[in-house]
Amino acid sequence: MKEGGVCGWRVSSDTMSPRVRVSLAVATIAVAAAGLTMAATVLTRSDTPGEIAQRPGTPRAGTPPLVLDLGVRIDPEARALRRAAALHTRKEYREAGKIFGRYDSVEARVGAAFSSWPQGFARLSEIARDRPENGAGQLALGLGLFWRGKASAARVAWRRAKNGSPDSLYAVRAGDFLHPEYPVPGLPVFVPGFRSPSALDTLAPPAQLAFLRRRARAGDAREKLLYGVALQRLGRPLSAEREFRAAAALAPQDPEALTAAAVGLFDKDRPSRAFSRLGPLARRYPQAATVRFHLGLLLLWLGRVDEAKRQLTLARSAEPGSVAAKQAGEFLRRLLTPSR
Repeated sequence: MKEGGVCGWRVSSDTMSPRVRVSLAVATIAVAAAGLTMAATVLTRSDTPGEIAQRPGTPRAGTPPLVLDLGVRIDPEARALRRAAALHTRKEYREAGKIFGRYDSVEARVGAAFSSWPQGFARLSEIARDRPENGAGQLALGLGLFWRGKASAARVAWRRAKNGSPDSLYAVRAGDFLHPEYPVPGLPVFVPGFRSPSALDTLAPPAQLAFLRRRARAGDAREKLLYGVALQRLGRPLSAEREFRAAAALAPQDPEALTAAAVGLFDKDRPSRAFSRLGPLARRYPQAATVRFHLGLLLLWLGRVDEAKRQLTLARSAEPGSVAAKQAGEFLRRLLTPSR
């Protein structure tokens, strides 16, 4: 079992129990504290990267997972590709392939290749050769190679996806597959301790994003934090980190902004970057629930359950009634609920 160390903590996928996996569903509840509804992921299977990577080097049956990063696009092609992805999820590959085949974007070509799997593998190689810098093509090629039992070559493609499109959902997913030892897919999302403007409630996702962008450009630290959260949810980790860093520059004494800046640094290649910021913040602001909550959240991402519980318990008692304390309590409730 592959292991790694973060600030002296031992990381192993053996530490993640089924009940912890269930508890992480509460992350969706936590993110809802910001009042945001946008999301970007289309993943046609429920397999986690760790489950997919259980038998590296062994050809797999079935079709690789299809990942499309369409953001908040609502143009005709994006709507069509979402319909095709839904058909693909239902294993209606022929019908999905017909829709994908109408378009020439990398996403459409990847969808068409997976819809004709395994014959479509040759198309994946062609896409990656034509667009070596494109994260969608390289991520898909890596999945195709892995499905054919070529784990080492798959990792090369995933690394190209991460390096070529670092500020994209493809980079986030590539990080998942490059690091199956981490039990939780994706990246942790910062949870603001305040509500977002009520005006967001009536807006569609594209308008939400535009609204938050406008306010962040000329706004204060809170406006930048909200926009950063939206970018995180859309799989834009570098853009989100820039917003969080800007918020911390505007409010250098605010534990909320400083915590967001630390969370924004989390990367599965180098998780120590985030922990090296959060540890000192916990000492600097021992009664700030947001610091303890997010420290616990990141520990869960690594599968460090016992230490996460300790931090979440501290968060719950630090500022009773705060968003962070309530979310910490909800996580603890899920963590302590026996699995079936």
